[in-house]
Amino acid sequence: MTIDIRTAQNVTIEYELASLRERFFGFFIDLLIYFAIYLFLVFFIASIFGDFITDWGFRFIAIMHVAGLMLYHFLSEIFANGQSWGKRAVKLKVVRLDGQEPSPGDYLMRSLFLLLDFIFSAGVLGAVLISSTFRGQRLGDLAANTVVIRVKNKLHFELEDILSIQSLEDYEPQYPEVKQLTEQDMLLIKNTLSRNQSWRNPAHAKAINDASTVISTQLNITPPKGNQTEFLKTLIRDYIVLTR
Repeated sequence: MTIDIRTAQNVTIEYELASLRERFFGFFIDLLIYFAIYLFLVFFIASIFGDFITDWGFRFIAIMHVAGLMLYHFLSEIFANGQSWGKRAVKLKVVRLDGQEPSPGDYLMRSLFLLLDFIFSAGVLGAVLISSTFRGQRLGDLAANTVVIRVKNKLHFELEDILSIQSLEDYEPQYPEVKQLTEQDMLLIKNTLSRNQSWRNPAHAKAINDASTVISTQLNITPPKGNQTEFLKTLIRDYIVLTR
């Protein structure tokens, strides 16, 4: 399942939504990492203050276990730009639906709702919502206006690759004539590439060649011989740079 996200540069990028299975594995990895950190800290504190810790002290440590899990997710997503260690391992990332960078408040909202999505409901509520909502959002996502996507998209270049192109000084467009096209034209090219990547067959390969022929004729340019897929990808990059 895919989702179109319009960036602040008014560019629409298609991403694949993370599946429930991928999000489960990412969360499971995060749990393992957090438990390792938590146990280390508990044993460290006990080794120093063991003789002074009462039953209430151990209860306090248990309560801090829940708060620590939320703090782990909050800090890891902030400092890793939307990727906890678990998400990074399975190549997932948190993004906002409006194309803006998630703020610390968004990450905090996602972390707080872990109480309902996973801790108090044993993960049932989060799993049900991710499986049933249109964009695969748990309560934390709905509250923060975020979704979890796969980092690698179908066209093999990412939002970060596009935003890293700061100006014409950093990237020289190969086909400046592409400015004659509209955003709808570019979306059509992107969707043609996406379908060919997902379902390789003669019909989609022909659609790639036909799109290349029509566009090169319209722009009065000569496409390179060979792989027309790379030609169309180059047009998308050039369009983004020249129109942002």
